[in-house]
Amino acid sequence: MDALTAPMNDTIDLRRERFAMLLAQHRGLLRKIAWGFSDCPADRADLEQDMAAQLWAVFPAWDGERPFATWAYRVALNVCLSGRRATQVRGGRAMRAPGRGTSGATDSLDDDAHDPLDHLVDPGATPEQIAQQRDLHRVIAALDPLNRALLLLWLDDLGYREIGDVLGLSESNVGVRLNRLKARLRTELAP
Repeated sequence: MDALTAPMNDTIDLRRERFAMLLAQHRGLLRKIAWGFSDCPADRADLEQDMAAQLWAVFPAWDGERPFATWAYRVALNVCLSGRRATQVRGGRAMRAPGRGTSGATDSLDDDAHDPLDHLVDPGATPEQIAQQRDLHRVIAALDPLNRALLLLWLDDLGYREIGDVLGLSESNVGVRLNRLKARLRTELAP
């Protein structure tokens, strides 16, 4: 057990330092989750801040038995999902899913100069790879939040058990859902 996974019986300064190191190591995770729930840069920044704040608030409850990334995924996804539900209940301005307009219909992404998914595309990719990456991101953006989270976790190479732990699903349910998602991807991404 190293200093990052040691039990939480230290001072607030040590806890803050440990949290800052872990958060810095996993900042990309928060960005990816924020992307999955909004295409608006301001909303993504707000989501990242909300996720980081919630992670800090519940950090003393992390026992180090499961990897920080798994625990952080669960907390961060719950922040995003709870935020969506609260916005819908209050009737407020909902965050737009990536590649989606305010009407809910998929935005026209034909203008490459203004493609909201450009920040996700590998700059060293060939034109064909760029087109494939954009198509994949459009399909992911069209998914409901749970399936979007499921697919993003799978694309991050998490195992079925770990995905289930993060999302509160059984391992077999994760497998069934992923098989359906893979079939959908094959159909929607077929040339």
